[in-house]
Amino acid sequence: MNLPLHGGHPPQYLVKRMIKLSRIISKIIINEHGTEEFLRKLSDPLWFQSFGCVLGFDWHSSGVTTVVSGVLSRSLDPQEHEIVFSGGKGKNATKPKNEIPKF
Repeated sequence: MNLPLHGGHPPQYLVKRMIKLSRIISKIIINEHGTEEFLRKLSDPLWFQSFGCVLGFDWHSSGVTTVVSGVLSRSLDPQEHEIVFSGGKGKNATKPKNEIPKF
């Protein structure tokens, strides 16, 4: 069986949809179970990979961690949810060093 990883960046139309869907799913989990439980779920590698798939990211594409992290950083409001995500894929991967001190 050959399961190659796909490289590159996800298409912008997909990222926009992932942001909308992650906002909805994340809000539900945070509202029902709290921020701590949401972070616990995200720290589980199988749950995180599954979350990326539910959002529409191809399961065998390279970069699920960076893409999902970037999507979460654009989908959740730190003031509303008391949680901050930073980073992403490519040039966005260097943003945390400048963004984290702001919080």
